[in-house]
Amino acid sequence: MLQLKIEMAIKGITIEDIANALNIHRNTAAQKVNGVSKFNIEEAFCIKEKFFPDKDLKVLFSKNRREEKKGA
Repeated sequence: MLQLKIEMAIKGITIEDIANALNIHRNTAAQKVNGVSKFNIEEAFCIKEKFFPDKDLKVLFSKNRREEKKGA
């Protein structure tokens, strides 16, 4: 899971919020948030600037460390 998903839960940001900010369909946003497909760099910057200005971009779009250890 992306750290983004954790931060979204903490702040109460929904998939719909992300979809609206990026002007994409809700299902497309869900696929990106859930790691099925990837965010492009413009989308990543938009999400960071709009919702998480205090967070580091690299941290937001990193995978959860627990999952990385499971896959190793």
